[in-house]
Amino acid sequence: MTADLLVAELPLAPGTVDRARALALTSAKDVDTATGVLEYVARHAETDPDRPALTEGGRTLGYRALLLRVAAIRAVLLDEGVTAGDVVACAGPRSAQTPAVFLALESIGASYLPIDLDWPRERVRDVLERSRAALLLDYAAMTGTPAGAAHAAAEAARVRAVPLAAGGTAETPPPPGVADRSLEARYTIFTSGTTGRPKGATVEHQGMLNHLWAKVVDLSLRADDTVAFTAPLVFDISIWQMLCPLLVGGHVVVVDDTVMRFPRRLVKTLDAHQVTVVELVPTVVGWLVDETRRREPAPLKSLRRLLSTGEELHPAVAERAMTALPHVTLVNAYGPTECSDDVTHHVVTGPDLARTRLPVGSPVLNTALYLLVEEEDGWRAAEPDESGELFVGGTGVGLGYLNDPEATERAFFKDPFTPESATGRLYRTGDLARFDEGVVHYLGRGDRQVKVAGVRMELDEIEAVLSRHPAVTKCAVTVSGDAERSQLVAHYSLREAATPEELQDTVRAAVPPAMVPRRWREWEELPLTANGKVDHRSLRAAVSEEETR
Repeated sequence: MTADLLVAELPLAPGTVDRARALALTSAKDVDTATGVLEYVARHAETDPDRPALTEGGRTLGYRALLLRVAAIRAVLLDEGVTAGDVVACAGPRSAQTPAVFLALESIGASYLPIDLDWPRERVRDVLERSRAALLLDYAAMTGTPAGAAHAAAEAARVRAVPLAAGGTAETPPPPGVADRSLEARYTIFTSGTTGRPKGATVEHQGMLNHLWAKVVDLSLRADDTVAFTAPLVFDISIWQMLCPLLVGGHVVVVDDTVMRFPRRLVKTLDAHQVTVVELVPTVVGWLVDETRRREPAPLKSLRRLLSTGEELHPAVAERAMTALPHVTLVNAYGPTECSDDVTHHVVTGPDLARTRLPVGSPVLNTALYLLVEEEDGWRAAEPDESGELFVGGTGVGLGYLNDPEATERAFFKDPFTPESATGRLYRTGDLARFDEGVVHYLGRGDRQVKVAGVRMELDEIEAVLSRHPAVTKCAVTVSGDAERSQLVAHYSLREAATPEELQDTVRAAVPPAMVPRRWREWEELPLTANGKVDHRSLRAAVSEEETR
């Protein structure tokens, strides 16, 4: 597939190209985006075969052993007729087998599509049918985890399910890959989407490699680093967590889901394996910090980088993290799945904590960021200090949504600003932002802009203010009712006692009266999605249920 087949022209107002280029934030660096990750694994296996590559539970796999395991999985795939360009759905828990499966697919030139074992059967069937998967590779049985729903869905979708046997290895490593994998479709992540029906964001090999090297550069990753593999497999950050350390000869430690649910066990696991880099969603960052502050002597001495991503990191949580872990660099990361994961990184500093919202940073390497404002005659460049909608160009921009040209056409465009970029594509994020001294300030989702009582407002702004109250652990704001009957509802959980009146006073002191929620609902814990983000749909449903009683 070519960019010309996938994307349309972006309608621009006169003079926009030059002005947008002048305001753009860009980063450029020569990196190898053609070579497969497996080639780096092979090099490390040759120079230091027993060097730890993957640890799960009490078992560690060296680089040579990983290479042979990849060769065995590759042989199974080839026997099943998998060829370059095929989409292969993969069902299994986060484990040491996951990167081995990914690398086996890469060696063939096939594309990886993770299936969540907790998805209901109909969702799995929908994803299998829409992706036109060549087969369903089941490695769940190897870890004792049932994948019955996935098998039933595969049967309904007429997709062949292939179980992967435990313990299989090969006597010889896989053969060298092709010289240039840049334009291969490397993986697809099905995102939830505002419509409730998932969309399959597909990423090219060059975009993935560019992001992996951006992590290596910005986090100063080395062979002596140990990175925690914590993310759900249908969350884009799982890709870098399981692959990036392998580029530099580092060590990946798999953190089980049961560990992730208990802060005490998470801290203990990170300590036991001397993890140096971990990335978590802000909710889990808060849990981790609270547990750390309760422990004596202070844990996590080996940790040097803590990344937050997936949703907005509020200053109050950042301040707690920096106080509890003064030896750790806190990085605020931002990026859409459609652009190979994070497109900005920001090291949080002391002065940042006084802001209402933290910056999300400057662009990662080989990324261009543009701010545009939609007018009647097309998109125009935002003026200096003006907010606008964020567009992403450069190597990380993905191929669009798998087998969904209509959704692709709404979000992906030909790049009118840098047509010679590696992709020639531009992605419309739907996020509002402003640029200030080379740094991106995230202002919330464009689709979270609402009108209540005739006043247009950003729900993210209200949440940012409420989160600064010291008693608030987590918060979210939704809208209930329609038209003139609509009103703001604040949802929150607390670490210490606070009345709704106290919280309301905090918000009232910082925003116009119309932006102060009228209804307040305390939760023991706010409902979260599988990726650890606040589940706004569940919050709205809970309010609707209350209203119908």
